[in-house]
Amino acid sequence: MSSLAQPLAEAVVQSVDWLAIAPPTVAAFAGLVALVADLFVAEHRKALLGWTSVAGLAASLLLLLPLLDGDRSTFCLTGDAGVCSYTADRFTLVIQFLVLGGALLAALLSVTALKDANKELPEGEFWFLLLSSAAGAALLPASRDLATLIVALEVASLPAFALVGLRHGDRKSSEAALKFFLSSVTATAVSLMGISFVYASTGTLYLTQIADRIQNVDGQLQTLAQTGVVLTLVGFAFKTAAVPFHFWVPDTYVGAPLPVAAYLSVVGKAVGFTGLILVTVIALPSYADVWGPALAALAALTMTVGNVGALRQQATHAYSAVRLLAWSSVGQAGYLLVPIAAAAYSDDAERSIGSTVAYALMYAAVNLGAFAVAALVGRTKPLNRISDYRGLYARNPLSALILAFFLLCLAGLPPGIIGLFAKVTVFSAAVDAGLGWLAVVMAVNVVIALFYYLQWTALLFRASEGEAVRHLVPAPLTATMALTAVVGIALSGAPQLILRFADTGLF
Repeated sequence: MSSLAQPLAEAVVQSVDWLAIAPPTVAAFAGLVALVADLFVAEHRKALLGWTSVAGLAASLLLLLPLLDGDRSTFCLTGDAGVCSYTADRFTLVIQFLVLGGALLAALLSVTALKDANKELPEGEFWFLLLSSAAGAALLPASRDLATLIVALEVASLPAFALVGLRHGDRKSSEAALKFFLSSVTATAVSLMGISFVYASTGTLYLTQIADRIQNVDGQLQTLAQTGVVLTLVGFAFKTAAVPFHFWVPDTYVGAPLPVAAYLSVVGKAVGFTGLILVTVIALPSYADVWGPALAALAALTMTVGNVGALRQQATHAYSAVRLLAWSSVGQAGYLLVPIAAAAYSDDAERSIGSTVAYALMYAAVNLGAFAVAALVGRTKPLNRISDYRGLYARNPLSALILAFFLLCLAGLPPGIIGLFAKVTVFSAAVDAGLGWLAVVMAVNVVIALFYYLQWTALLFRASEGEAVRHLVPAPLTATMALTAVVGIALSGAPQLILRFADTGLF
């Protein structure tokens, strides 16, 4: 009996490449350490939890370096070593760098925010939730089967709901968390329904096997497969905050602690787009005639609604600066969708995906930097209105110059050269794919965005209405602004560092 059971066990047991899975594993372990340590650390030393979490995220980033020497895969089928659940290839490493780097900068912002919160935010729970979400976000780009993909998506999303509503006794925060939760749960339900239909029609969850089998689905299951494809795409459109699934974004960003809003704007967005890329380009290339036009229409609608929403923000209204950044992030999501849509029409889908990733890297650095300056201003102006930034140059010249640079990057104007080049790369991806109409829509939206970005930039250098009170900048905030500024300036000086992804592809 035992002699028969042994070969069966060997056929089921999969080897684990611990180095390949180290980045998300270390982030998750650091979160557990912060949660347990919270029970034993004295109240006046709670800041140690934050620096432990920052160190854990830094260690996760460093563990990407040993993986650069070649593709690694683990959790593979015993009968077919080429079909795996986890793959650390070039695409995975670039997205993991983006999400772990974004989480690290959000953690630096959070160190100051938690100190200022005066015990309104429980520190142990905050760091556990942030690092758990970061671990899920780092797992997602490596996922090569639909089950792992959905688990990673939910591990990234579920802690984020709690982070948004974690502030004690804040009705605005609770409302934001509820909207975020309901929209995300709806997205997950729709995605799971779609994935179950795809599994029923193909008999597999592995992305590469789905790509092969879905082309030869039995005629009786054709409608089921098509419905599954559409529902899966709709579910991921929710996650990317594409219009009309964007309604939760402004209220969530306003209600969440500012570092959490910064985290969602970059890491949350990266999670949605990564899932969308894996499902469309790897699992469903044969359905490009379905998802290509759908994503092109979503891109046009998303960038237009986002930019018009940002344009309508009144400078004197409460939280108008955060709302403008929220609507702007919806508009930027539209730009990010363009190359994914172009991949359906292009002969070189990898190059189109490279354009999305290059743009996402630029956006992550400058948007996190803009949120860092917003967090600085919010320390003395808690309503964070756009009008509160008037005369910032007189109060804190360096912060004003940094914010002006970030806004010009987002607008795509010099000296924010990387923003200009990233937009040109996305624009050329649409033109090369024959989507001239989408390129025109994008050009119109870039002009609309110029107005509100330049309007905010000009306000920084106007004379202050009251007496100029200088801002005291805590060290973690200084570090965040400095890091993002250095990255933005370096990329503007040497844009080829990330734009080569648009030329060479990623897979």
